[in-house]
Amino acid sequence: MPHPIALSDIRQAADALSGITIRTPVLENPDVNAELGFRLLLKPENMQRTGAFKFRGAYNCIRQLSVQEKAHGAITYSSGNHALGVALAARMLGTNALIVMPSDVPRAKMAAVRDMGAAITTFERDSVITDDLVARLAKETGRVIVPPSGEPRILAGAGSVALELYEDAPPLDALVIPCGGGGLTAASAITLKELAPQCKVYSAEPELFDDTARSLRAGKRLANPKGRATICDAIMTAMPNALTFPVNHTLLAGGLIANDNEVRHAMRFAFEHFKIVVEPGAAVGLAAILQGRINTQGKTIATILTGGNIDPTRFSALIDKDNA
Repeated sequence: MPHPIALSDIRQAADALSGITIRTPVLENPDVNAELGFRLLLKPENMQRTGAFKFRGAYNCIRQLSVQEKAHGAITYSSGNHALGVALAARMLGTNALIVMPSDVPRAKMAAVRDMGAAITTFERDSVITDDLVARLAKETGRVIVPPSGEPRILAGAGSVALELYEDAPPLDALVIPCGGGGLTAASAITLKELAPQCKVYSAEPELFDDTARSLRAGKRLANPKGRATICDAIMTAMPNALTFPVNHTLLAGGLIANDNEVRHAMRFAFEHFKIVVEPGAAVGLAAILQGRINTQGKTIATILTGGNIDPTRFSALIDKDNA
């Protein structure tokens, strides 16, 4: 079965995003490497515009809408980072956005989305099927759906992260990617399968939202039970995306998990050793690496820090050693 995008699509997106997105650096600390016994590389997309990698896919998608589609505006579901990406991209490209958000999303993220000019409608996370709600609102308003991950133009934009990593980093033995719907993971796997087939690509999830890991083992999409919670609010997805799961099932080396305390430790580790602020969902890949969920000794291991949208008070509380 062919993949929804090819490396050529990712290269085209990267060219279109040049000068629009930030080419985030590859971070490395030799003292950390000496302590860990392997080479750790971080791709800090928390430094990206809107504070997350999601801006890449949002802009790449919205830039390709027709004049008529832009006149009607965009609509999407997001718990925060994709919402910010869509809101900014819509404003930059002369359209507007309606964001459907869970009611339990941190207020700081909602405020940031509104500050960028987007409208918001909220829903209860465990009682509403988001795809149905977004589809109904899109039909009522005439807006174009710009989904968080299951759309080829979104995937192509997201793939530019791994393309940059391949171009800027030394050869990798493994890449571990925080995974919600699975779009960044799938796009990265497609990129590296072509350019660096020796590099193993893993998804990483919080242990209570490990739908991708369980689905990879089962060979079919499995949902998360309702009523669960994690500090990793950005990747509290219901189940793997239908478009991206076949890619991940085919190309990933496995699915890793980390618990909330391990994620807190990883956030603190990134702050102490690299002086950067990472939100919980963006640190789950780093957490899995630091906890030895894959073989790392003597290897070169990278992870994408997918976002940094967290308010100072919550960040301080989460990395407080007394609360870990």
